[in-house]
Amino acid sequence: MFGLCLFAGLSLQAQVSFTKIQEGPVATIAGDSRSCNFVDVNGDGRDDIFISNGPSGGQNNRLFLNNGDGTFSTAPASDIVQDGSPSDGATFADADNDGSLDAYVVTWYGHTNYYYHNDGSGVFSLQDNPGLTGLGTFSETASWGDFDNDGLLDLYVTNSGGNRRNLLYHNEGNGLLAPWTTGAWVTDAYTSRSVQWTDINGDGALDLFVANEENQYNNLYLNNGEQNFTRTELAPLTTIARSSTGSSWADIDNDGDFDLFVANYANQNNQLYFNNGDGSFSAVTDGPVVTDGGYSFGSIFGDIDNDGDLDLFVANGFGPVSGVDNFLYLNNGDGTFERDEASIPGLHTQCSYGCAWGDIDNDGFLDLVVANCKGTGQSQIPSSLYHNQGNGHHWLKVRLSGVASNRSGIGAKVRVKAMINGVAVWQVREISAQDGYNCQSSLTAHFGMGDAVHADSLLVEWPSGLRDTLLMLPTDTLFHITESMTSSAVERLMPEGKLRLYPNPGQGMAALEWEGLPAGPACISLYSMDGRRLFCREERLPGGQQRYGLDLGPYQPGMYVVKVACGGSFATLKFIKE
Repeated sequence: MFGLCLFAGLSLQAQVSFTKIQEGPVATIAGDSRSCNFVDVNGDGRDDIFISNGPSGGQNNRLFLNNGDGTFSTAPASDIVQDGSPSDGATFADADNDGSLDAYVVTWYGHTNYYYHNDGSGVFSLQDNPGLTGLGTFSETASWGDFDNDGLLDLYVTNSGGNRRNLLYHNEGNGLLAPWTTGAWVTDAYTSRSVQWTDINGDGALDLFVANEENQYNNLYLNNGEQNFTRTELAPLTTIARSSTGSSWADIDNDGDFDLFVANYANQNNQLYFNNGDGSFSAVTDGPVVTDGGYSFGSIFGDIDNDGDLDLFVANGFGPVSGVDNFLYLNNGDGTFERDEASIPGLHTQCSYGCAWGDIDNDGFLDLVVANCKGTGQSQIPSSLYHNQGNGHHWLKVRLSGVASNRSGIGAKVRVKAMINGVAVWQVREISAQDGYNCQSSLTAHFGMGDAVHADSLLVEWPSGLRDTLLMLPTDTLFHITESMTSSAVERLMPEGKLRLYPNPGQGMAALEWEGLPAGPACISLYSMDGRRLFCREERLPGGQQRYGLDLGPYQPGMYVVKVACGGSFATLKFIKE
């Protein structure tokens, strides 16, 4: 259905450059950092940054809130940044389907792991669940994924020490995550580093790929759709033993299925595998991606130049005291890569770990954050944040809200077709809560669109099995798609729209102000955090700046969402009724 489309070379217009951000808390607060997560924790439509810190003596994690202008502020104190533990990986998703991203942060050195509930404003509270957090593990990372497609996100945790058995928790609803105790995927004892949920064989069920260190074979657990997995030997993915730390799945050749990159440590070459589309994989044996060696950990695919194919960034660390080089590879358009040592400054680093892509200023170009660590004989340094300067290419972004599926849309596949450089191209993204080892890029799916001014088709394949198809969509636009919306009902986030409600928090009357929405019929709506619309008032807007009185008096204390929609565009914000 989705054919292979090749491009020849890179145009001059496709070149991009990144500027390293030197000011602000992300760039100036030192730490022995591990995980990078681009996540919108307060629901304002902007990606915030979470960075975990993991020295043996413990260190508080960091949460940086996006100010909307490309700068960040340190988040107010809450449990997630006050644990003082040796943290490692982290994964964010809406575990209870209340509309906000919750978090699971793992630790090493036999410490407990941490499950945090988000109140919707980016304030996280630790959840007391001994079976989920009180085990005392040597955990590396974790990832949310709905393995039985019941609309509730489950959780998988990798361990590299202790009894080395990985952990699976089944989401029972009502905030309960129950340990899963049977099956090879929780009884095997490997030195496991990384996990990714991905639909490897295209059957609509999320499978598990686990990367193992110490020259052990990696593990592939295929989901049989009956709340059960089968450990499967699949050459060459699970038959070549190296010291693997991470993996990243993505469609690098635009043929509609997911290919695999494996990150390896100890100066071993990394690995790249093409998905042949028939259940088999072929190893790439030449090219810089698989010959550069390295001390690799985090890895992420993303279209940094918006030319319609996925590029690759790899973080390296814990090598020589003199430092290592991080890797940036540009996709030539046919699934082959060239090493790029010029587009991102400061690729030489003392030690890097996790990394993530996200659009910090919503300009349609992917920016980069890298967690820097304290290697042997080195000092703690800040993480690195890079702003993408962009080029003339177009883009399209998609943000999902599940209804029958999990609210975050984890496991959904978003496919976009467009004519790029005169060729019909299908691209696909799978929404994931872990893109590589200690890496979580934005949950907003990003597509580079080259010279295309519109997308011919956009198809969302939800974990529930439902599909939404939209036609003739303009590029340079972010689309918010709720499961089973019709194409006529899809809304676009207003790029220039601004919405303000004050006082916030408030008790009685509040003033709602907005600007940037077009003139015409509008709906001012109020929603509870479980998605119920409490009222919708129709108004005719003259355009420009407006003010409206919102009566909060009749409603119980709690968090709500106000939405102003007009002309197919909308703006939203959250507020608290005291």
